[in-house]
Amino acid sequence: MKKIISIVLAAIMLVGTFTFVSCGNDTSDTLVVAMSPDFAPLEFYDTSKSGSDAIVGFDVLLSNFIAKELGKKLVIKPMDFYACMSAVQTGSADLGISGFAWTADRAENFLISDYYVAGEGNNTDQIVITLAGNTYTKAEDFNGKKVGAQGGSLQQLLVTEQLVSAGAEIVKFDSTSDALTALKGGQIDAFAVAKVNGDAFIAQNDGVVDYSGFKFEIDEKYKNNVILLNKSQQSLLEEVNKALAKAMAANLYDAWLNACKTYSDITTIDENGYDENGNKILGWDENKNPIIDGSIAQGTASTDDLEKKAAYESFLKQYQ
Repeated sequence: MKKIISIVLAAIMLVGTFTFVSCGNDTSDTLVVAMSPDFAPLEFYDTSKSGSDAIVGFDVLLSNFIAKELGKKLVIKPMDFYACMSAVQTGSADLGISGFAWTADRAENFLISDYYVAGEGNNTDQIVITLAGNTYTKAEDFNGKKVGAQGGSLQQLLVTEQLVSAGAEIVKFDSTSDALTALKGGQIDAFAVAKVNGDAFIAQNDGVVDYSGFKFEIDEKYKNNVILLNKSQQSLLEEVNKALAKAMAANLYDAWLNACKTYSDITTIDENGYDENGNKILGWDENKNPIIDGSIAQGTASTDDLEKKAAYESFLKQYQ
């Protein structure tokens, strides 16, 4: 991924931007969405922007669409992938929208929306990327290899089910960008990821990382994305499903994804994101704790970047 110089965010800015509100109240005029913005093109950061506008991507368009359909103001709370699920369970967020797939564990602990399709080949194709020049085409090729996956993700489940039994060692990461850094640094041999995210990593690291040649076998129930809700929010679930049905009927998803794929290939895309308190993550220490700071140095978008953002910005204006 293209390197960003010194990107940090003042905590006070985000405290004001990502307002903590009481959730789960149907009379509230606010819809709070927990999101982990490290998964381009679904959710990621554009450092040429500030505050809530800096979080962009397919799931941001979807969140805005749902909020508009419900007649509510959208508040996105950025946090890591695990924290998104915790926020929904504790009621500090109404919805978890962050590229989630259906799993049996999530079905037990959350209300799960009808599916939405983040473009062709998102959860349908789950792949493994590796350093360019390495080839792993079957499960047995991973014997003795370290394979990274984001903790709590569908990819972690697939690696456990299909590669660990063939002799691979799974290594869990807090974010996809952290796993990519480990792959490029030689700490792991391969990295399991949704193809749509892998495509972005490969495009942004041309000649450094590439497809391994292996693709996971995917059960039909894992093939699309879902939204997570607290078990008590049945009425909200019904409203969310109505909004999803409207977006599906209008054939919005492919156009959204194409715009966000183009957007994700610009010079001001951030690799690490922010923690649940709004602090900019600069990296990770040896115990996988985030290294944070509290000031900001904005990235600068080129003319070409502005052109790549145009379709996305047009959609966003429609749904806000």
